[in-house]
Amino acid sequence: MGNVFFNGFALTLGLIMAIGAQNAHVLRQGLRGEHVLLTVSVSALCDMALILVGIAGLGALFAANPDLMAVARYGGAAFLLWYGARSLRAALRGGIRAELGARTQLSRGQALLAAAGFSLLNPHAYLDTVVLLGSIGSQQAEDLRPLFAAGAITASVVWFVLLGYGARLLVPLFSRPAAWRVLDALVALMLWGIAASLLLA
Repeated sequence: MGNVFFNGFALTLGLIMAIGAQNAHVLRQGLRGEHVLLTVSVSALCDMALILVGIAGLGALFAANPDLMAVARYGGAAFLLWYGARSLRAALRGGIRAELGARTQLSRGQALLAAAGFSLLNPHAYLDTVVLLGSIGSQQAEDLRPLFAAGAITASVVWFVLLGYGARLLVPLFSRPAAWRVLDALVALMLWGIAASLLLA
């Protein structure tokens, strides 16, 4: 039984550690020290919901319905293009540090919507958590599925807590405005790259 929990934990951790839009956003908020608990909590809760509905059988529905994936793909691409433009604007204006000085911090509502958007308007999240984890989890014996889900959810929570709060260790590196500009530019390019891959798929 312990192996089932560990399998769910290890598989989820392997999937979630890949650099992606959601991770970049959590890291960015951690570096800013802005709404970190809210961002981490929303990201983990959204992942938890996607994992649970995937194991409950929604993964098979998504895999069998191209129209659902198309809606997720185009909606996600639009969101990533918009947020990439926002990151590029921050880089051109001197990085996040300059924006903070201009009092352009996200409100709690904006931070909540951003975290939810990166979690739920991201087709890769559906492919990883709902389709892949869901299909593997649903293949477990019925009495073992809760253990698999618990392992997967634990991995998600651990990762986002480490990413959001561990970002503090990198703060000295980002004491220079140039580092913020580079980070924002890289985030913009990454988000646009993901958006392009979704639109060209």
